[in-house]
Order: sequence, then structure tokens, then C-alpha cells
Amino acid sequence: MGRPHQTLLSRTAIAHAALELIDDRGYEALTMRALADRLGVRGASLYNHIGSKDDILDAVSELLDAEIDHTPLHREPWLDGIAAYARGYRRVLQSHPNAISLVARRAVHTEDALREYDTLLATLVRAGCTPALAAETAAALDFLVIGSALETYAAGFTRPPAAYRPEHPALADSLEAANRVDPSPTALDDRGFEFGLRMILGGLAAQLAGTGSG
Repeated sequence: MGRPHQTLLSRTAIAHAALELIDDRGYEALTMRALADRLGVRGASLYNHIGSKDDILDAVSELLDAEIDHTPLHREPWLDGIAAYARGYRRVLQSHPNAISLVARRAVHTEDALREYDTLLATLVRAGCTPALAAETAAALDFLVIGSALETYAAGFTRPPAAYRPEHPALADSLEAANRVDPSPTALDDRGFEFGLRMILGGLAAQLAGTGSG
């Protein structure tokens, strides 16, 4: 007779189970009891590897940070590198939509996250930004990436474009034109993200060129 199955616990295994629970059931479903049930262990045994729910959330944040590819930040030209980094960051959040609130709400204090921001800011300063302008640009990129992963613009309009006419003709015209470019469900959201990214980075490049930097 074989031994009964026993989950091999570790901080990493607990973090993976917590992220799977968030992915499956949402951020609010993450409780110590639900996590212990998912792992098939007693709740008290979790505390041999983690100190608190906050510790679990830090560990989940570390998993998400580890999925983000930071290597584009070292590329040249810097505009292409930052754009590639932002796209990758957005893809990670889109693959874990229920965890976006975790990223948005929690303070930045895990080592991976601090290293990520430090690398981004150093890249911007090397490109010619003052530290203050680098901070503003990093904040704008965060707003764009997290906001675009959290919200869908196109899916907010549940009627066919023509149904908004005649009360809202500009809206109907806009949605119809967008569908003619590409009718796929995520196309407008993706184009909106790319437009915002071009505006941020193109505007930054123009500002740096105007001051003789970059």
C-alpha cells in the first residue's frame, strides 16, 4: 500500500497556490482557509513557511514580478526598450486579471519590484531625463499599463455601434470606424494602449530633444 499523498509545502509552493486561487476565484477569495484547502493541508501548517497573509501577498507579488521581462530596459535605442518592457508588463497583468488589484493596491517593497523601478528610472535618466521627469514618466507608464490591463474600453459598449445612433452620433461613428479598422474584440483596446504608449514616449523624446538631451 502506497503512502498517502502529502503536499510538500514551501513559501514558493504556497505563493503559486495563492496565485492560482486568485486567478480562479478572484482576489477577495484568497483566505488562509481557502489556501490550505487548495493545498490539502491544515491551515496551521502554512505558518511554518509564511508569517501572515501579507507575507503571502508579497510572495504572490514576487511571482508576478518574476514573469515581467526587464531585459528590454537595457536595450538600445531606449525608446524601443521601454516600449517592449511596457508591452510585456501589460501581457503579464492580462494573464492574471484577478491579480491586478493586488498590484495596484500594495506598496512597492519587494526586492524584485524595487529593482524593476530602479532599472526603469535609471534607463530614463540615461536617456536624458531629470530624476523628477523620470519619476513622472514612470508614473505615467504605470497608469497606462495597469489601467489598460484592468479596463476594457471596447467591451464597455454593449450595443452594436449603429444602435447608438441618432442619440449619440459621434459615438456611433467612432465605434463603426474602429470596427472597420479591425473588428476583433480586443483590437480597439490594444490600439488604444499602443497610442497611449506612443504619446508618452514620443512626447518624452520630443521634450528631451528640445532641451538638447537624449
